[in-house]
Formats: sequence, structure tokens, C-alpha cells
Amino acid sequence: MTEAPNESSTDRGHLNFIEQIVEDDIASGKHRGRVHTRFPPEPNGYLHIGHAKSICLNFGLADKYGGKTNLRFDDTNPVTEDTEYVDSIKNDVRWLGFDWENELYASDYFEQLYQFAEALILKGLAYVDDSTSEEIAAQKGTPTEPGRLSIYRDRSVDENLDFFRRMRAGEYPDGAKVLRVKVDMASPNMQLRDPIIYRIKHAHHHRTGNTWCIYPMYDFAHGQSDSIEQITHSLCTLEFVPHRPLYDWFIEQLNIFPSRQYEFARLNLTYTVMSKRKLKKLVEEGHVTGWDDPRMPTIAGIRRRGYTPASIRDFCDRIGVARRDNLIDVGLLEFCIREELNKTTPRVMAVLDEKPLKLVITNYDEGREEIMRIENNPEDASSGERDVPFSRDVYIERDDFMEVPPKKFFRLFPGGMVRLKGAYIIKCDEVIKDETGEITELRCSYIPESRSGSDTSGINVKGTIHWVSVPHAVEAEVRLYDRLFSVENPAADERDFQELLNPTSLEVVRAFVEPALVDASRSGSLTNVQFMRKGYFILDADSTPERPVFNRTVTLKDAWAKEQNKGEVKKG
Repeated sequence: MTEAPNESSTDRGHLNFIEQIVEDDIASGKHRGRVHTRFPPEPNGYLHIGHAKSICLNFGLADKYGGKTNLRFDDTNPVTEDTEYVDSIKNDVRWLGFDWENELYASDYFEQLYQFAEALILKGLAYVDDSTSEEIAAQKGTPTEPGRLSIYRDRSVDENLDFFRRMRAGEYPDGAKVLRVKVDMASPNMQLRDPIIYRIKHAHHHRTGNTWCIYPMYDFAHGQSDSIEQITHSLCTLEFVPHRPLYDWFIEQLNIFPSRQYEFARLNLTYTVMSKRKLKKLVEEGHVTGWDDPRMPTIAGIRRRGYTPASIRDFCDRIGVARRDNLIDVGLLEFCIREELNKTTPRVMAVLDEKPLKLVITNYDEGREEIMRIENNPEDASSGERDVPFSRDVYIERDDFMEVPPKKFFRLFPGGMVRLKGAYIIKCDEVIKDETGEITELRCSYIPESRSGSDTSGINVKGTIHWVSVPHAVEAEVRLYDRLFSVENPAADERDFQELLNPTSLEVVRAFVEPALVDASRSGSLTNVQFMRKGYFILDADSTPERPVFNRTVTLKDAWAKEQNKGEVKKG
């Protein structure tokens, strides 16, 4: 069951709860009224729409209160991280419309973090443990049973210091030893049961190379990096609530700048998974074409699909900042892009049909051509008009003709009349079929006095259909993208998430488009467009001058909800 956005408004107007905290801090003079946030992604994959919420929150908060935001890469796991991901993250943040005060890396602080660890050893608060990962897990106990002390917990300060320095020197293989801190093995909070803060990893790091073979764990690197940078408001998602006491414990024991962690609800979106691990699996196993596949919830994917930075920021603003998790309907994201594109995109004509229906206007001179002036966007008076060639032969979609139409079918049928968008009123006079009975051609007549903009025919028709002039039509490939998963909440489904994939998430069709569309694409001036009566589309990077490729961003209306309702009716 999905929920509407909530908790973004309060008794103090429209401040979310984090903005309330910030305003209280500013009023009290805390941190001298400074606001300094950070966005700390791990460069082990591409950012997704959930990260966009965090980006908008961190950068937006700093913008609102005259503060600063650092972009800090949490690069403490050399096995999974890569400069490819670093570059993609920077590109995504800039695309969303933000820029950072400082570009920093947890690896910038490896020496300082190491010194912090030695300080904890010298205070008798950290020890080197030779236990295996399985033994440490067993020592931790359960949420209802206290843990057991490690047999290595009482090593002397000198012994721990010696072992830790030899770990740094590379004397031990991976997994041979770890550094843990002495907190509370009986705590009901499992995060406080002597957590590991350093482990051995003999792996090449994308920035430090082979300088280090021990790396800090997230809980140790994160808070101390915040403190080093004097971050005033460290914003995390709700899964880090149990980590906050440890965050505060390190700050207290090391007597360093008192950064403060605050938690908000992460973005959970219907028909979507946000797990980087699962997204990576989709890529590696070929269920999608890559991280930027337009079906992926990655920022790279939704950008390629045709979403705009403004639509993503609008979406994040609408869902607000909540204290509890909920499930946001992906329809809201689609609404945001529809609302923007409706106002900004030119309307163009494209016939999406493997075998379009040819319409021959028999009383229109063969070889004659006209240029029709068609407005680009009726929602934007300043968008102007464009030239669309018209000829005796035009393509229409087969769905726009029925030989035996039902009532209230206002498109074309034998003896019926429609207007060709921006052109003339036509009448279907004859249906031509091949030997198999398939319709191959419609022979029609046009009303010369009915030209759009100067119609003196006095004839009113109820239907208007789009078309493309046959001699001017350019063949294109159109990719009709739909939701990647077929169930509302795949993250909560007990089945393997790969079993939940929507088998019709991509349909590739042939299309014929008007030439102005291709001219604009070749000049680089084409961005998003609306294919009349079909949806919103964008030119894809796979396009060539000879064969353009268009991705569907979103349908004109929420066809998904309509199909789901139909399915429920059928089941009933």
C-alpha cells in the first residue's frame, strides 16, 4: 500500500523537521550559526533516484541557509570502488544543478584516521583481535542475549599497538586480525558490541594505490571525516539510527569537533529496487544494457530516458522529508516530468507502426507538395511554428482506422471524415486489400477549402489524427520503456527479485517521423519532444544520422494504472 508524501509541513509553516533543527541551531548560535553539510557516496556504483533525494536535501539545506556542502567520497573499500563511479557521481550531482564547496575523499584522511585509532589503543579503548569473522559474529550474541568478551580483549596497550603497526606494515594476510573498540558487549544496540574499526585488505586503492593494506570501517571513517571537515549537520537515512550512539561515542572519546548525525526516511519507490547490489546484478547478468539503461532508477538511466533535473528536484520537493519510511508511488515521479514537458516540449508527428497504413488522397495532384505551418506547443505561445511537408501520400497508424467501427469511434472508417492534424479534412472512399485480406491502402479525397488556419468549408469533424508525408518520412527506431518490475514493492517481495522483472519493460518498434525532427537532432538542438497522441520522447545516444533512435520518457497519461485496474476487473 503506497502512501502520499507526508510530514514535510509543520506547525512552523512548511519547514521539514531537519529545517526546524537547523533554524533552532542558528537561533541558539550553535556552531556560530554555520550550516555545513556533506553528500558522502561510496564510489561502488552509479547514483540512483534515492541518492537524488539526499543530494537535494544536503545541497538544498546549505543553499537555503547560506551554508556549504562538501562532496566526500566514502572510498574505504578498495575492492568495490572505481574512478568510473567517481566520475559518474560528479557528473550526476552537477546535472541535478548543484556544485560542491570541496571535493574530498575519506582516503584523504587515512593517516589521520590511523592516528585516531592509535589514540584509542593508547587510551585502552581498542584492541587487536585474531578471531575469525565467524567467531566474532558468534561473540556478538543476539538482540535478546548479551555478547561474550573476546579472549583478546585484555591484550596490553603495548601489545595492541605493536600488532596494529605490524598490520599496517603488511605482515599479516587478509582476515588474520582486526582492530575493535571496547564499548559494551551487553548493550541492546548490536552496533555497540565491540565493533570492528579496521580490517586488513591487500588491494589496490583507486587513489592511494598500494600505500595502505588496512582500511577503516564505515562507522569509524564516517563520523571522524565529518568531524575533520567540521560538518554541522550530518544527514543519514533511517537505517543509521542504531549507528548514532557509536558516532557520538567516537567523538566523545577522541575529543574532536562535535558533528551531529540526523536521520530521515530514505526514498522507497514503487516498482523499483534501490539496492546497489541488486542493480549491479541486473547489469552484470544482462537483464539491462548497463547502468544507464533507461529502465534503471539510476540518475544516468533516468537522464537517458528523458527526465530533466527540474523534474527530479520537483519530485524530491513534493515527497518532502519524513521521519518514518513509506512507499512513494512512482506515478508521482511521472507526474512531475509530464507537468514540465507539457509546458516545454514541441509537439511533433510520428507514426509508430511496423506496417503503417498508407493513405492516398486521390483528388490531390500527384507530385504536388505543400508546407503546413503547425504550432510547436499550444501551451507556449512563444514556441512558434514549424514547417511540415504535406503530399498526396501520407502514413497514418493502423489503430486510427477501423473497417467496422464501434459507436463513438471518431477516427477514420469507410465513408467517414477526419482532419489530418494541421492540414485538411479527408474522407475515406475506398479500402484496398491484398490477397490475404490485409488492408494495404486507403483511398481518400480531401476538401480543398478545409486547410487548417483558413478553413472555409463549413464542415465540422469530431476526429483529428496525426500523419507523416510518405516521401518525406524518416524511418526511426522507437524504444517504448515501461516499469522494470511487475510488482508494486519488489524490495519487500520474498521471491528472487529477478523473478519479478516485467517481461514487457521494453518494446522496440519501427516508426516514421517528420523530417524537421531529424534535422533538429542532427544539429544538436533537439531535446525532449512530445509525439502527438503518443507520449514524451527523447533522442537516444545510439542514434545515427541515418537512423535516429527515440526513447519514451513517459506516456501522455498514466496507462499503467489503467491497465492494472482492467486486470483487477478481469480477475474479479
